[in-house]
Amino acid sequence: MEGTTVRRTPHPPRHALPLRTACLLVTAVVCGVSSCAWGGGESEGTRLPSAPRGLTVQAGSATSVHVMWNSTTDGTDIGGYEVYRGTDKVKDVAADQHMVDITGLKPSSTYVFSVRARDTKGNVSPDSRKLKVSTPAATAADRKAPSRPGTLRGAAEGGHAATLAWGKSKDNRSIASYEVYQGGSKIHSVGGGTTDTLITGLRPGTTYTFTVKARDAADNFSPASPAVRVTTAAGKDSGRATAPADFRARTHRSSDKAYYIDLAWTPPRTGGAVTEYQIHLDGRNATSLVFGGETPTDKAKHSFYVGREAGATHRVKLRAKLPDGTWGGYSPERTVTTR
Repeated sequence: MEGTTVRRTPHPPRHALPLRTACLLVTAVVCGVSSCAWGGGESEGTRLPSAPRGLTVQAGSATSVHVMWNSTTDGTDIGGYEVYRGTDKVKDVAADQHMVDITGLKPSSTYVFSVRARDTKGNVSPDSRKLKVSTPAATAADRKAPSRPGTLRGAAEGGHAATLAWGKSKDNRSIASYEVYQGGSKIHSVGGGTTDTLITGLRPGTTYTFTVKARDAADNFSPASPAVRVTTAAGKDSGRATAPADFRARTHRSSDKAYYIDLAWTPPRTGGAVTEYQIHLDGRNATSLVFGGETPTDKAKHSFYVGREAGATHRVKLRAKLPDGTWGGYSPERTVTTR
C-alpha cells in the first residue's frame, strides 16, 4: 500500500490525523485517479501495468535532460515505456530499457517529465510521479570540452550496490553534469556540482568496470576518467549496505494524551544527501517522509502520531530513497508498545 507523504517542517500540524485513517483516505483518492489512466482504455477485467517508480530527471546540458526510472515488474507483460514532457509524448522506449536522453530542449527553460508503462496489449499505466527540471543557460560558441575527471574510486556496498567518487573536472564555463558509464553504456547522470553517487541494481559476486565523463552546457564531453573495477559481494545479501544504521524507536505520550513513535537513525552512505525515506508500519508501507531545507547527514530523527490507545504494540522499520531513484535496504525492524 502506498501511504501518505510527510514533509519534514519545523512545526507539526495543529491537529494530527491518525496515520491509518490518512493512509485509507490517500489510497481511496489514488484508486479513483488510477481508474482514469490515459491510453489503452481499460475494459472490465483488464489489468493495467503499474505506474513506473523511481523516476529521476537530470539536466545534461542546455538542450538535453537524462530521464531514468525503475523497470516495472508487477507481473504484467511490459511492451515498452512512454516518456512524456508535460502532456506530450516525446519518446517510446523498449521494454528492456529504463533510461533515455531527451534532446532538442530550450536553454534556461523548465520542463515537467513523467513516464508510463505499456503492456503488449496496448494498455497504458497511470503516470509515474511528475518531476520538474530546468536546463542551464546556453553558452555561445563554446567548443572547448571539460577536462577529464580526476581519479575515480569505487567500493562495493554489499552484493547489489557500489559507491563511486571522482575528482572535479574543469571547464572554461561550467560543468553541467557528470555521466556515469558501465563498460560502454551510460547508466546514470548527476549534476555538475556532485562528484559521487551510489549505483544500485547490481548482481552479487560480479565485477563491474565504471568510468565517468564531464559534460558542459554546450554538450561538450570530456575524455573518460580512468576506469575503476568494483566486485560486489558474493551470495544473497539483504541490501543492508544501503539501509539506515543505528535505527532506534520508542514511544511517548504528548500533553493531549496522544501517542507518538519517535525514530532515530544514521542515514546510509549513498554518495549524496538522502532527502526521502519510507516508513513501514505494522507490515505495510505507511508514510513517505521528505526532508526539506537542510538534510540530516549524520543523525536523523522523526516522530509521528499512532493513536490514543495505551498498550498498543507496533512494528516499524524504514528505508531510504537512493540517488538513482531506487529504494535501499530496510533497517532492522523494531517493536514498540505505547505506554
